Parts: sequence; C-alpha cells; structure tokens
Amino acid sequence: MAWTKYQLLLAGMMLITGSINTLSAKWADNFSAKGCKETPEHQFSHPFLQAVGMFLGELSCLAVFHILLCQQKRKPEPSLYSTQPFNPFLFLPPALCDMTATSIMYVALNMTSASSFQMLRGAVIIFTGLLSVAFLGRKLLTSQWIGIFITIAGLVVVGLSDFVSGKKDDSHTQSQVITGDLLIIMAQIIAAVQMVLEEKFVYKHDVHPLRAVGTEGLFGFVILSILLIPMFYIPVGSFSSNPQHQVLEDALDAFCQMHNQPLIILALLGNIISIAFFNFAGISVTKEISATTRMVLDSLRTIVIWIVSLAVGWESFQWLQILGFIILITGASLYNGLHKTIIEKSPWCAKLMNPASDRERILPENETAEEE
Repeated sequence: MAWTKYQLLLAGMMLITGSINTLSAKWADNFSAKGCKETPEHQFSHPFLQAVGMFLGELSCLAVFHILLCQQKRKPEPSLYSTQPFNPFLFLPPALCDMTATSIMYVALNMTSASSFQMLRGAVIIFTGLLSVAFLGRKLLTSQWIGIFITIAGLVVVGLSDFVSGKKDDSHTQSQVITGDLLIIMAQIIAAVQMVLEEKFVYKHDVHPLRAVGTEGLFGFVILSILLIPMFYIPVGSFSSNPQHQVLEDALDAFCQMHNQPLIILALLGNIISIAFFNFAGISVTKEISATTRMVLDSLRTIVIWIVSLAVGWESFQWLQILGFIILITGASLYNGLHKTIIEKSPWCAKLMNPASDRERILPENETAEEE
C-alpha cells in the first residue's frame, strides 16, 4: 500500500531531523573560540551542557502534548485522556538512565567521528535483548539471537575501522578514538537499562508517548542543570579543553565561547530543535506506519550522517566502515524482524514459502476435491 503524503512527511522529518541532531552536535564540538576573562582560544567541549540542551528539546514534547490536550477538550470524545492516574515519578529512573547515557555519549562524540558515533549506537539491541531475557523473562527468537551475534561482529568491524583511521586522523589521537568508541558502547548498556525499565514499569500504564518523552526531558533538564553547579568545581586536569579552568563542566566558559563565536549558538539550537521534531516524528512513524519503518529510517540517517561528514571533511573514507555498517544493519534487521515483513509482503517470497497455493490453482477443482 502506498504511503500517504502525511506519512511521507513524517518519514522525511524523522530522517532529516535525526541526521541534523547528530551533525549539529558534532558541528558545535568542532568550533574553537575564546572563553571568559581573555582565556585563549580552545575547543568547544561542553558535553554536559549539550545534554541539558537535548533534554530541553525533549521537554518541548511536553508542551506539544498539552497543546494537543487543549485542542482535544473541544472534541466530544477526546482521545488523549487516560483512564489511569498519571504518576510522573515513574519516569524518574528511566530519566536518570537517559541523563547518564546521553552525557557519556556527548563526551564520546568529542573523541570520535559522527558516523562511528551513530553506528556504534546500534549496540543497544545487544544489551536490550540480553536484559529483556534476564529481567523481563522474554524468550528471544532464533533470528533475534543471530541478529545480536551479527551486530557484535559489526561493532568489531567499526571499531577496527576507527583503530585504522585513528592513525591518520589529525583531530583525534588513536587512544581518544578508541576511548570514545568504548564510551559509546558503555552508554548503550545504560540506554538498554532505560528501555527495560520503561517496558517493565512505564508502558503498562496508559501514558501518551509525547507525555512520556516530555516528562523524562523535564527530569533530565532539571537534574542535570542543578548538577552543572558542582561540576564547575570538580577538577579533571587535561580532560578539560579549557587551559585555565580545567573542571568537569564550565558552563560559564561555554556561554562566553557562544558570545565570541555565535555559530555555536546556531549549532546548539539545531540540536535542541531537531531532537524535539525527531522524537515527535519517531513516535508518529511508529503509530502511523510501523516500528520496522522507524528502524529502517534510523539506519538511513546513519548513511546521511556519514555522507555529510565526508563531504565537509570531518572524516576520511574507510571501506571497513561501509562493511561495518552493512553488518550492523543486517543484525538490526534480523533482530527487529524486517525479514519477516519482506517475506509477508513479497508475492515471490510468499509463493516460494507456500508452493501448494500455485498447485491448487493449476489442478482441476475435482482433482483437489478428491485429494481432500
């Protein structure tokens, strides 16, 4: 069945905003500017402040939900109202996981390429699958186990690609690239815990997806904003890019750099706005089309990020990276059951899987009746 214009709009929105989200964050990381009190020019490396911005984008989904709720009040049968009482603190544990994983990933993005960052995020299906077996009592299909092992092989290939390219990359040392890759995989373990917590404690309640995303964004934004204060006083040495104030997160230095290089503001706004539209589009694609389509679009944005990164000179071409991506998308497709969808919707596959239907059409009616 052909997609409607609205479905095409949602798919395009998810692909474009999802790509902008990662690219704008990497663009901000590539800037250098002077800081406060005539601090020498240095790299804009503020992962925790960027994470606050991402949660601000998620928080905007809550505003969208309440706007829709106001519109629903005018209808005789509103569909957004839930029969169950809403407890926002159910979302606190997943929000803490999201906050930790996101912060780690933004730290890692400073150390590795945008395409590797996006590809390695595919590791989340490994840990989600294993944790769902351990804590949700779920039994994985054979195809899902095969998908997990293929994904592991893909991660090894992408890691090997970064190991090789790290020797040629002037912007990052080889140790930084490998550390960044390991941090991304570590963050996926926490993201998998978040997904399991959401499924075990949250999804059984009748909560609208926009409200769920927005509530997690609210907790993440408030908690991480408060944590920026102690981070300002925690010394980290050379880990900080600021040569004069080497602390875990210097938010004041970030605002001074934004003032001295306004394009950083544009990059951060791109990140905040894109995450809001990406979450909305992702939820809508799952609802209007299918979860499998959402997975395919998520894989396609990895290609967009890789092509743009090559075009602007952020990274060099690596054949191993293409191989790693193909292996990763194969693993993700098997895990998410894309092969079943293809078999079900392909007439040729249906004939191959069920040859008896052709035989029944060829045989005379009386012959098939005698066989019965």
